[in-house]
Amino acid sequence: MSHPETPACEQYIAGWDTPKHRLGEAPIEAEGFLLEKNFKNVIYPNPAGDWPEVASGAYIDPTARIIGKVKIGHQVFIGPNVVIRADEADDSGKVSPIVIEADCNIQDGVIIHALAGSQVNVGRQTSLAHGSIIHGPCILGANCFVGFRTVLYNVDIADNVFIGHGAVVCNVALPPHSLVSPGITIQTPKQVAELPKTGYTEKEFMKKVIVANINLCKGYLTLKLDVSAQDKPTSKHQ
Repeated sequence: MSHPETPACEQYIAGWDTPKHRLGEAPIEAEGFLLEKNFKNVIYPNPAGDWPEVASGAYIDPTARIIGKVKIGHQVFIGPNVVIRADEADDSGKVSPIVIEADCNIQDGVIIHALAGSQVNVGRQTSLAHGSIIHGPCILGANCFVGFRTVLYNVDIADNVFIGHGAVVCNVALPPHSLVSPGITIQTPKQVAELPKTGYTEKEFMKKVIVANINLCKGYLTLKLDVSAQDKPTSKHQ
């Protein structure tokens, strides 16, 4: 199948070696299947006219919503009912990006948003587990884990940080290898200074989560589903 040339749709993000494609203007072939078909009814522009940019090796579940100035890297898995919305403009009318770097997983029900003039950056091989809320300004380093229903706001989190389920972290910076226990609130430098370091158990768990979700990303891409025209098999007994 031939498609119109779309050089304006191909984007590159500094420091990444994978091309990003701005979707919604014209079909683009990548990884052997049509990106527009797989992301139809998933990505949308914001009021400023910014479209999401998605690496060809990323997978986005058809129930997710990716809106505005969002940049998604290679082998990122985005699960069901995720909302990533970069749409609040600053006084000049510009929207800061939400960037999800390569090999991350954004699991079911995660919400990512940012205040006007602030951005969110999620570093490589970071996991955002089910139902977590990430609100910018927020910088997350590489190789981090954010647990179920965790809330992050106005934080600068270094690499290799493990945040347990249900924690709330606001208005602080966390150093590398910090371990935040489940269910606690961290919002002062004193609390940060008292945090323990991640151990072998947390590090191995984080690695397993990354591997599992990269495999899911590859597996779902292999299916090459056109969700708008799926036909479920009908049982003879119905």
